[in-house]
Amino acid sequence: MATIATSVADTCAAAKRAARALAQLDTAVKDGALHAIAEALLARSDEVLAANELDMQAGRDAHIGDALLDRLRLDESRLAAIAAAVRQVAALADPVGEVIDGHRLLNGLDVRKVRVPLGVVAVVYEARPNVTIDAAALCLKSGNAIVLRGSSTAAHSNAVLAQIASQAAVGAGLPEGAVSLVAGGGREELAELATQRDSVDLIIPRGGEGLKDALQAVATVPVIYAASGNCHVYVDASADIEQARAIVINAKTQRPGVCNAAETLLVHERIAAAFLPTMLDALADAGVTVRADERTRALAASLWQDDSSRAAAGNDATTAGAAGRRAPHQMIEDATERDWATEYLAPILAVAVVDCVEDVIEHIARYGSGHSEAIVTRDTAAARAFQLGVDAACVYVNASTRFTDGGEFGMGAEIGNSTQKLHARGPIGLRELCTFKYLIEGDGHVRA
Repeated sequence: MATIATSVADTCAAAKRAARALAQLDTAVKDGALHAIAEALLARSDEVLAANELDMQAGRDAHIGDALLDRLRLDESRLAAIAAAVRQVAALADPVGEVIDGHRLLNGLDVRKVRVPLGVVAVVYEARPNVTIDAAALCLKSGNAIVLRGSSTAAHSNAVLAQIASQAAVGAGLPEGAVSLVAGGGREELAELATQRDSVDLIIPRGGEGLKDALQAVATVPVIYAASGNCHVYVDASADIEQARAIVINAKTQRPGVCNAAETLLVHERIAAAFLPTMLDALADAGVTVRADERTRALAASLWQDDSSRAAAGNDATTAGAAGRRAPHQMIEDATERDWATEYLAPILAVAVVDCVEDVIEHIARYGSGHSEAIVTRDTAAARAFQLGVDAACVYVNASTRFTDGGEFGMGAEIGNSTQKLHARGPIGLRELCTFKYLIEGDGHVRA
């Protein structure tokens, strides 16, 4: 069965027909299709991994960079995790038909606000082949047909994954066109997809600012932007230093090439002298390049001079090896204005010393992308000020920004993380792929 139609318009029209049937399917049928997809992924893993290696080799030849290669790479473990995520989506409650609100009017009419599928969802994404399956699973469970448009970087991987998902879904009773892939075109194809107003109900782009800009220029279909993440961790004056260090290292290094990784560290001036020396050492040990403001650089240089003097005098055994290490002021580079607004997606971290939580809120308002922001503190007033003052989809207290993820939030998977405010914000899961309608029941009612 072909998963790639002869034209974008044909693909979207077939998806529209499938969407009408999908919206009426029982939960058991949709769940059965998801389990069939998970089983097929594992059964055909050799085929998937062979296709992925073609993309990886092409990426290496094109020097696309380690961060992009990491997003592109599939292995047995990652494929098993993708299949497990599909099963997790199947295990979640079906949002379709959920009664959001209901009441009886004084005139006796019964009014219910009920969740329903959007219809046809197009997902445009770069590099990550796992999105092919994550997005398909979420759309099918929520009763939507999906049109996938990946990048040329992952063309072989996406083609095999989309074919597996489509064949398994149709074999389990879902309509033809429920899962489809458009591929082979450039910006013209993207523009055509973004203007299919008669058949596509929503487009979700998942990629860099270039993709976002390209869609904004042409889209007539509604768009939810799964946008970039310039995420911050703020270490407050009252923070537990060990806890703060662990959170910063996790937020920056656990997987630096993703949108919920920290890109900027802000440290209160009252804790900076106690916190930054070991924090800078830990970042250097993790291979992270630091781009710091003047206060951070001055503090690092001063602390190094003190440690070096004590080591030379033999007064402190714990600093005896300091002369053999790279000095903190040698580990860091000067931060420029551009650094505060940059999503590095790499082992690079901007660092600044600040005077108060209000300065942090202002800094995030100026440079942040509205994705995920974190404060480490034992001061409830500071935590509350941060929660109320920071305008972002996800705001953390004493936790890493890396938890911003549909799977971590109990959604099974996600299509992306929205930094918009309408109609979805944060991880885009099952409920975010639905709209609603009002069902009104009467008994011969007419309006006076």
